Amino acid sequence: ILSRCEEEGNYSALVHVIGRIFSNADALIKSFRKEEPSVTKNLDSLQSKEEEKQSDLSSEKVFSSASSPDETPNGVPNSCEPTVDIDAVRRVYDKLLSIDQVESALVNALIYLTPNVELDLEYLDVYETNPDYLNIFIIVMENSNLHSPEYLEVALPQFCKAMSKLPLIALARLSKLWSTCGLPHIRRMMETFQQLITFTVLSNEYGMENLVNDDETVVAATKCLKVVFYASILGGEVDIEHNEEDDEDSESDELTLHELLGEDRLYKKGPRIDPLEKELGVRPIDCIKPLIPFEDFINESVNEVIEMDKDFTFFKVNAETKFSFQSCPFILSVITKSQGLYYDNRIRMYSERRLTALYSMVQGQQPNPYLRLKVRRDHIIDDALVRLEMISMENPSDLKKQLYVEFEGEQGVDEGGVSKEFFQLVLEEIFNLDIGHIFLLWQVLYQSMKEVLEYTGSLEEDMMLTFQISHTDLFGNPMLYDLKEKGDQIPVTKENRQVRIFATLYSISVRYLFDPHIFMPMDRTLNK
Repeated sequence: ILSRCEEEGNYSALVHVIGRIFSNADALIKSFRKEEPSVTKNLDSLQSKEEEKQSDLSSEKVFSSASSPDETPNGVPNSCEPTVDIDAVRRVYDKLLSIDQVESALVNALIYLTPNVELDLEYLDVYETNPDYLNIFIIVMENSNLHSPEYLEVALPQFCKAMSKLPLIALARLSKLWSTCGLPHIRRMMETFQQLITFTVLSNEYGMENLVNDDETVVAATKCLKVVFYASILGGEVDIEHNEEDDEDSESDELTLHELLGEDRLYKKGPRIDPLEKELGVRPIDCIKPLIPFEDFINESVNEVIEMDKDFTFFKVNAETKFSFQSCPFILSVITKSQGLYYDNRIRMYSERRLTALYSMVQGQQPNPYLRLKVRRDHIIDDALVRLEMISMENPSDLKKQLYVEFEGEQGVDEGGVSKEFFQLVLEEIFNLDIGHIFLLWQVLYQSMKEVLEYTGSLEEDMMLTFQISHTDLFGNPMLYDLKEKGDQIPVTKENRQVRIFATLYSISVRYLFDPHIFMPMDRTLNK
């Protein structure tokens, strides 16, 4: 068709066919189908018959083919694999996108197509009856010009809204398919959605009365970007050996009390697992090296206009009715995420204070709503670590309370200034090179680990090391910790000795700064 149009110098026939096919969901679903054996067998006869037909009719048959023999009577394919011939799609796009008239036809067709697709997905559940409906999105996303200005105004926003209506299983199929397309194609898709988000944010003004969370285009494009994000993970290096979620968080007295107080919605935890993450069976923390670096998914324009206090409320309380960017954390910068952590910590502190007061009234005890640290200035780190370790062993929930610092022998009420001075002194002490006792320890540790790294014999037989370490607690009692699940049964070999050394260093470092219970087992950190 293209050759005939070039000879005549008139592309109206091609434009007409493209407009008819790309604006019709049923026609596009049946287009670019993978060839079945029966089709290949009769290819020559089929081509000769097509040449005898009129221009428009033959054009439509090039883009649309009949149902394949492997389809069920209602048109649903027996296989869950996509039925689109992606190579054929790319070949057609390569020839068409250089023609201005064709580009306009594709834009107009997409504008006409997407509202109908969105309605079909939202109200008719078309994907459940015909999984090949996914072909529409596969074909459209192969258009390498989607990021161009012609699409950004109307066509691409409408397409993203329609794509965001796909059911979870369809989004997972799409992510798996794109993960096999290679880095150039995944990066192009990522940049397409990112450009739409940036273009939309810069084209509007947001504030407390006009939140970016309420912008349908930004929200839809972010949801589409999530599909590409997981495709990048699936296409990269992933360790899924230990990706089972811990089931340690069960219903507690805290949750029950909040329910009694009518505050369970305010203090409830957000969703632990992203639905798409669960459907795909892979987590970002399991990714060793994604196809696209995580930082490339951060959108600075969104981070500049997001109202984190509102977004956090949506995430915690109104997740069913309001979109929160914390459900797509890959798009947020570290600074923005830290703001979310700040609000989370403040709510937890407030929660602990209320619960402490309630317990005190019920049990007749003096309320203790703060985490009190009494330290000596000349032993500030040692006193703080000893006190924190004792608290973590006696009542770990106290670590959620607001910090209240008191310097021994000094009078004063900590209204924020004393805590600030405490942290300043701790930082000065940490970076003080005169602290030698922590470094005599590191020298010995360094020498022993160096020997393990450089040892040329059999580590299993000669050193008999495992992924279990020991240390003494505050009272000098020996304690054993597994760096990995059943670590005492995992021998250290030449192949895994670097992992063993990293895990040991990490464990010791964390123990110096935090509650020693929070870093065991080490599987997630080792995977990352």
